[in-house]
Amino acid sequence: MADYDVVIVGGGPGGYVAAIRASQLGFKTAVIEKEQMGGICLNWGCIPTKALLRTSEINHLLHSLDAYGFKADNVSFDFKKIIERSRSVASQLATGVRHLMKKNKVTVIEGSAQIKGRVGTEIELTVEGKTSIKALHVILATGARARQLPGLESDGKLIWTYREAMVPEQMPPSLLVIGSGAIGIEFASFYRLMGAEVTVVEVLDTILPVEDKEISAFARKSFEKQGLKIHTNSTVKSMKKNKDSVTATLESGGKTQEITVDRVILAIGIVGNTENLGLEKTKIKVEKGHIVTNEWCATAEPGIYAIGDVAGGPWLAHKASHEGVLCVEKIKGLKTAHPLKKENIPGCTYSYPQIASVGLTEDAAKTLKGDIKVGRFPYLANGKAIAMGEPEGLIKTIFDGKTGELLGAHMIGAEVTELIQGFCLAKTMEATEQEIMNTIFPHPTLSEMMHESVLDAYGQAIHM
Repeated sequence: MADYDVVIVGGGPGGYVAAIRASQLGFKTAVIEKEQMGGICLNWGCIPTKALLRTSEINHLLHSLDAYGFKADNVSFDFKKIIERSRSVASQLATGVRHLMKKNKVTVIEGSAQIKGRVGTEIELTVEGKTSIKALHVILATGARARQLPGLESDGKLIWTYREAMVPEQMPPSLLVIGSGAIGIEFASFYRLMGAEVTVVEVLDTILPVEDKEISAFARKSFEKQGLKIHTNSTVKSMKKNKDSVTATLESGGKTQEITVDRVILAIGIVGNTENLGLEKTKIKVEKGHIVTNEWCATAEPGIYAIGDVAGGPWLAHKASHEGVLCVEKIKGLKTAHPLKKENIPGCTYSYPQIASVGLTEDAAKTLKGDIKVGRFPYLANGKAIAMGEPEGLIKTIFDGKTGELLGAHMIGAEVTELIQGFCLAKTMEATEQEIMNTIFPHPTLSEMMHESVLDAYGQAIHM
């Protein structure tokens, strides 16, 4: 007889959410976690970085007080306390996850898990190579780790991954950030607003390459105005470690240049944690470092599923959590379960300014649909944005020219990571421009720009 109905390997935002939902549905559930409940997101990613970014926003505001009628002299910060606060926030939430496991009667088992084999309809796992556990269903939620560059690997001292970048002993005067995705840009934004000289190198022709090109271009201008140095179409050919600095050789268009910085942050993507799981004893397929699954998160091995970063992109905590719920509900046989639509997954970058998006970019929409309508509305024309002292930003919406379906929304500016959910809901409900136009938006709010952008797509904008 199986020890558990469902065993989840990994206690991150995918694993612990799947465990809670499984318990709610009456499954006897266990989570096996080798490090900290909450996973990378809570302990070393989403949450502590947002605490750091909030600090950098405050620092930026303190140096802009004159615009609001305030005056303050000799503004300074204690970098050690900034890092301590970030770690405290992560610790508090990790404790909260452990409480949720206890509240929902989920057994938490500490250690590394490995699939041992199959006993009839049951799957046998071992923990730390000793304790044997049998389960009817196993969900792999082992997450991912930072990708390394051959010959340019992190060393934890001079060349950092996201982990070291969150807990430096002191503020580095200068940094090189390799990669301009969300992780790279967030760290670049944090350190720049805290006063460091920051250079960003991106191999592609735009920063934030998954975003709409218009938004990426807007972001680049904003970041460069803040003093960020950005090199696109560029690669790091080599890095020479000095005693307490790094000299990097950059190449672009056949030309090279050297820059010397105090620290380097590698932000070039992630690789799924597929090793040492015993996958070779199963029919599970691994491609490009990630476990292959179907629309229900099922692998090629009956009874074994994979969710979150280990199952491929987009590498986002909310994607992992959603997959955890739909996977468990499918196991239960609920008729309300629906496969995940990746085009409905929002992406957020918590830099200054913030960037958020959902759905197709303008280029992708043109390729797929041909006939599209595009609306835009600038922050500079919104009363709340001006009152807040945040007049820099843009809301962009894209519709199917024939059906009125909302295809995509792309935003840059203050609080867009909160605003984007309105468009996410519209996409989930398959709303057309008419439903959004007929929705009453409160005044004065930033959300009014969402309304105006939709109106603009159909030539009906009021305040522009």
